[in-house]
Amino acid sequence: MSEAGGHPIEARSLVKRYGHVTAVDHVDLTVEAGSVYGYLGPNGAGKTTSLRMLLGLIRPDAGSARLFGRDPLQEGAAALDGVAGFVEAPRFYPYLNGRRNLELMAALDGGDARERIDQALDTVDLADRQGDKVKGYSHGMKQRLGIAAALLRAPRLLLLDEPTTGLDPAGMRDMRVLVRRLADEGMTVLLSSHLMGEVEELCDRVAIVRSGQVIYEGALDALLHSTGQSYRLRTTDDVRAQAVCSAQAGIREVEAGGDGIAFAVEGDRDRAVAELSIALVEAGVGIVALVPASASLEELFFRLTEGDGLVPSGGDGGRPAAAVAR
Repeated sequence: MSEAGGHPIEARSLVKRYGHVTAVDHVDLTVEAGSVYGYLGPNGAGKTTSLRMLLGLIRPDAGSARLFGRDPLQEGAAALDGVAGFVEAPRFYPYLNGRRNLELMAALDGGDARERIDQALDTVDLADRQGDKVKGYSHGMKQRLGIAAALLRAPRLLLLDEPTTGLDPAGMRDMRVLVRRLADEGMTVLLSSHLMGEVEELCDRVAIVRSGQVIYEGALDALLHSTGQSYRLRTTDDVRAQAVCSAQAGIREVEAGGDGIAFAVEGDRDRAVAELSIALVEAGVGIVALVPASASLEELFFRLTEGDGLVPSGGDGGRPAAAVAR
């Protein structure tokens, strides 16, 4: 296993053009060891092209990429020591069984990779199907076999490109459990996806790309709280409560709906909410529920990829587009 230093992934100003189309436009990425890093964007945003450059499968037109401090274009296969995964979808010999496919891959890797086959099959829950030909595997089983093949290398960094695409709900759940287990065991994971629920469940940091550019990079929590704090209020008299909220200092964007009242808070949130609670009681309004409600990752994703591409800084490591892409 490689003892090279540096971050698991470090890309600076990566550019890839196909004719007049810029598929990847000055992308910067830094993936810290031990993190589950979500690389997000709509289909066609340049995610897969970026991964191919990171792995040295295609040459960037500008910029550089390093894996644990090594440049795949300069050091070749040596730069991929400790790195595994798949881009788009894993490929196997369909007429061979699962185990035989892994044996062939282990032979290519050499070392003690062959000794890890049994453990890898157990990890992805394919031990009972290892003797079946891959052509009879479901899509989800092939995805899990792809991860088993990656685990033969005992990687410190696992790159997964849309690992749950095409899976049924049970297959998606199983894949998420598997990725979470590997991360909990200390593996760094770069997860490229357009499924926001998957990312919100698994990742601690994210980069969001649009038209080849990174438009947000930072902690997932910072992004989720970047739009400020909003609340949902249910009372015994929502009509009167709405009037009280609208007149209260520090309370803004008051909206009534079928499930109560939504409002945002500016300034000292604790103080504003406490004073609102007192004002409601003094107005004879009973509070049934008063809970914080942050925007979902899916809502923020659409704002970023379909809107102006900017969100306010969350103050916890999140950086809007101007700080990470040009």
